Amino acid sequence: MNDPFIQLSDVTLRYGGGTVALSNTDLRIEQGDFVALVGPSGCGKSTILKLVGGLLKPSSGGVLVARREVAAADGTSRGGQRVRIGLAFQNPTMLPWLTIRENVMIPLKIVDPFRQDYAKKKKGEYADRAEALLAQVGLKGFGDKRPWQLSGGMLQRASLCRALVHEPQLLLLDEPFGALDQFTREELWDIMQALWIRQRPTVLLVTHDLRESAYLANRICVMSSRPGRILEEREVPFARPRTLESSYSPEFATLVQDLRMRIAHARSPSDTETIEAGASA
Repeated sequence: MNDPFIQLSDVTLRYGGGTVALSNTDLRIEQGDFVALVGPSGCGKSTILKLVGGLLKPSSGGVLVARREVAAADGTSRGGQRVRIGLAFQNPTMLPWLTIRENVMIPLKIVDPFRQDYAKKKKGEYADRAEALLAQVGLKGFGDKRPWQLSGGMLQRASLCRALVHEPQLLLLDEPFGALDQFTREELWDIMQALWIRQRPTVLLVTHDLRESAYLANRICVMSSRPGRILEEREVPFARPRTLESSYSPEFATLVQDLRMRIAHARSPSDTETIEAGASA
């Protein structure tokens, strides 16, 4: 079996004060896969995202990306190669003094190997790259606008462009469409799907929207309530490109309902928590 692109091995993370966010968590993601994390609120979905991105280090266990230990418990990083990471969050924070095009180009200014050529390419090749992405998400002609001139949905489109402009090998999405209305969310699902099919980064998506997970992901990981761990992995059997019409099919609805029931069950105290509660009573 080939080494996975992302691997969490027996990862536990404790926050200050002793709160256990993740407990003995294992996860494998192959290169080019699209995986969604779903589960009860506070179960550690975003914690896994931050561990993979190197923003947190585990209390114990290992986190590997491209065979590189990105967040060892002792704070070191060893082996493998660094990968380019794209990030998109629920709040598509843009710098208000920059144009949309300039905001999209920020990764090209700070990420290797692009930053070495930024000064000479920012008005040519790099600007063209940003404009091409903006056109793909329906923002052609908006590159010179300021963030305050765009709607929330338009800003989120620009945020996706910023996350992809430097051709990341790994794309981390934390509720990127959660603050949008249903119609805008569904429109952006199609855009995200098309961008993934075109560029094929490895994607890890955190979402509370089960329809969104089934629409976008190849595989869905269901997490337990805190302390979080992966309870179940579900392959999404639907062919791509998926359409809004197909998301209302009986098969699609059955998958979403199964996920909903599994998460409802995951909200119940775990056997371990029940035993510990009885022992302390």
